[in-house]
Amino acid sequence: MGFRSFFAKPFAKRVVKKHRLSHQNALERQDFWLSHHLKKAENTIFGQAFTFAKIRNYLEFKSIVPIAEYEDLKSYIDEMVKGAENILWPGKPAYFGKTSGTTSGVKYIPISKESMPFHIQGARDALLHYVFYSGNAAFLDRKLIFLSGSPALDIKNGIPTGRLSGIVNHHVPGYLRGNQLPTYQTNCIEDWEEKLAAIVQETHTQRMGLISGIPPWVQMYFDRLEELTGQKVGDLFPDFQLFVTGGVNFEPYRQKLMSSIGREVDVLETYPASEGFIAFQDSSGEEGLLLNVDGGIFYEFVPTETYFSAQPKRLCLAEVELGVNYALLLTTNAGLWAYSIGDTVKFVSLRPYRIIVTGRIKHFISAFGEHVISEEVERAMKAALSACPEANIVEFTLAPQINPVPGELPYHEWLVEFSKKPKNISLFKEALEKSMQQQNIYYKDLIVGGILQTLVLTPLKKNAFINYMKSEGKLGGQNKVPRLSNDRLIADKLS
Repeated sequence: MGFRSFFAKPFAKRVVKKHRLSHQNALERQDFWLSHHLKKAENTIFGQAFTFAKIRNYLEFKSIVPIAEYEDLKSYIDEMVKGAENILWPGKPAYFGKTSGTTSGVKYIPISKESMPFHIQGARDALLHYVFYSGNAAFLDRKLIFLSGSPALDIKNGIPTGRLSGIVNHHVPGYLRGNQLPTYQTNCIEDWEEKLAAIVQETHTQRMGLISGIPPWVQMYFDRLEELTGQKVGDLFPDFQLFVTGGVNFEPYRQKLMSSIGREVDVLETYPASEGFIAFQDSSGEEGLLLNVDGGIFYEFVPTETYFSAQPKRLCLAEVELGVNYALLLTTNAGLWAYSIGDTVKFVSLRPYRIIVTGRIKHFISAFGEHVISEEVERAMKAALSACPEANIVEFTLAPQINPVPGELPYHEWLVEFSKKPKNISLFKEALEKSMQQQNIYYKDLIVGGILQTLVLTPLKKNAFINYMKSEGKLGGQNKVPRLSNDRLIADKLS
């Protein structure tokens, strides 16, 4: 047993105890963070504009401070990017997390000296919870690979700027840095395919214990390893024990990734974002991710059916219910106020507070009032893969077709890239359709009422999604393809 794994177990016990205590006092900790942030920022430009000094409780906060999407805060953030101080948070940001969606422009998310440690602690605590519940810490004595954005940061008026994963790279604890791969020089390569080739060369002879990254890009890494060595990843890396992932639902990718590994490994799911470290899987035996209630974030939840109304219903943690789809709002110690992160979540436990990520508030299909969401299509895909267990998928997305050929009804088109096609494509399609109708009554009514025809399944050519992401300049790193869209901007480029 190495010194890292030896010391990890007692440390893990202390961290788990701390989080349990936080959840026993979750509502008090949330009240603390709201009052702390308001007091800290009361003399900023934003704090003065919204009279933070007079706000005494959550009811007053939500009556005075409106829900903000990025565009609502953009004028403030633009001033911060120019170098202005005391705008949303005292002083200047320590970093800007640079993000961009598939259909939106570049965003600069402020990260403060107060918020940065919570990003690191969240990732650390997720690993330590795994150590505590599994009893396994040996992976810490092996090599650890993080497929991430470049740690080479731009400078915006004196403020380092880059992808969150690249920023975090500068804060990897010293006791892990000696185990970390790829090397700094390789990690700074901007071109994803060139970078991937270098990572494969650097790592294929190493004793890997942990691999972390977004599933589609990890799958590319696994494919290249097998092409080079002729071995399954699990044989090439016999010490590989833990796969850490975040940012997308892992289940649609599980079967293909485990096939590439050649055996089962443990999976640890996390929910990091540039805005804060939101949640993580605290044990393999419970559904959902443990909400990081004492991580520098004050949370609010908006039932999705009210989000686009004139007066969205805003709830604090004390008011949430199980099974309701909520848009997630964050108020952070980096100066984001009632900020809509764009994700939707559901609670699967209230003691402690555990959530699942159900999709994106603006990523849905409702061309006919059906409001299909990511959670539903991912469940349907899981059902189809269970019905056809020989099939493997690389990636998939959905879009409506409201202008079909004459004589046909409109439909939902599922664009799927298979790495191994089902033996019976009709059975696969039927399983998708059955699951969708069972989950979404509005969709079923449209089918039964003759408004829509049943879904159309379109298998895509090999590397369709890779080529699409490359054409958009979003190959690799933390970039993701939206699971579904209410238009055909993506679908028409894929099909």
